[in-house]
Amino acid sequence: METNPTRIFKVIVLGDSSVGKTCLTYRFCTRDFLIQTESTIGVDFRERVLELADKNNPGQTQKIKLQLWDTAGQERFRRSMVPHYYRNAHAVVFVYDVTRPESFESLENWIKESDHYLGQSNSEDIPRCVVGNKIDLVSKLSETDHYVSTELAQRFADIHNMPLFETSAKEHNQMDNVDSIFITLAHKLKESKPFISRLTSQDSDVHLNSSDRTESTCQC
Repeated sequence: METNPTRIFKVIVLGDSSVGKTCLTYRFCTRDFLIQTESTIGVDFRERVLELADKNNPGQTQKIKLQLWDTAGQERFRRSMVPHYYRNAHAVVFVYDVTRPESFESLENWIKESDHYLGQSNSEDIPRCVVGNKIDLVSKLSETDHYVSTELAQRFADIHNMPLFETSAKEHNQMDNVDSIFITLAHKLKESKPFISRLTSQDSDVHLNSSDRTESTCQC
């Protein structure tokens, strides 16, 4: 199959600290679970190439490189760097921990911040999704513990016109669900307009964990 030039898209992953943003991007890019993690300071940067069939040109494929920006959820680490997170962003993933209702309630603020920096009209045009992480922990909760039900999360996602994904970055049998998040975005981005060929010089000032970059290709 003939392959068209690689298109590059910046995807930012937002949510409270410790909801599993780093583990989700790590699982998607490396196919593994990051056992020991520390709170992200600034930005962790990973990328993965997907090869998608071109529906408009049978026999051709399109390589999509997703640059995943895993942003710090702790306010004191991100306050001065917020504009860098959003510059040239093509898609947004909002993450919450299903066992921490407060992280779900915080999504409204993350969406408002996204609307502010991307522009209200622009943020509604770019692909966005909601991800409920750590579903493997629900079965371990006691009867008195609260968690975010699928019904509640789905209503929220519908109100904001976003698809909902529930998954676990930890469980290997959930890897297909993790992949679905980013592959869904990739298909939407493939149909979108212009793309970045590289990070801007302004973005290069942000701390990037370049050791986590990957060039593995997935045909989807």
